[in-house]
Amino acid sequence: MSKHALSPQGDFPAAGLGRRLAAMFYDFLLCTALLIVTGFIYKLVQMSIIGEQQLRKLSDAGALDGDPLLSTILLFVLFGFFAKFWTYKGQTLGMQVWGIRVQNADGTAISLWQALLRFIVSIASWLFGLGFLWSLVDKQKRSWHDIYSNSQLVRLPKKSK
Repeated sequence: MSKHALSPQGDFPAAGLGRRLAAMFYDFLLCTALLIVTGFIYKLVQMSIIGEQQLRKLSDAGALDGDPLLSTILLFVLFGFFAKFWTYKGQTLGMQVWGIRVQNADGTAISLWQALLRFIVSIASWLFGLGFLWSLVDKQKRSWHDIYSNSQLVRLPKKSK
């Protein structure tokens, strides 16, 4: 798949930690809603297959706690959310609000492989916290997932009206 240039083009400054965190909080709210809807649909499908009474019995017995299929589906849904936005326009909805974009050094959209690497390493960045703090000491303000996926997060100029 060929890389496509993102718009606008230019040499933009690296996004700082504050903008990253603000965009992530916005996306956190959106992802929470997405996961709730996904879980609801999963439970509806599960209920239509095994029946409401059986589902209630299993739930009361704790047999559905830590459902690995649901966890896997939720992980794939989260990755799908980020991968679609990152590979298409380089911005999730939170990133659009805060004027930042993920891209390759040449201003093109990242690939699906880069999105996967970015997604996986960003989980580790969050778990340990150091991945994001690393952007404070890196000269190019890169976090671990920027470095590992060979991508960059830039601050876009405000649109003139």
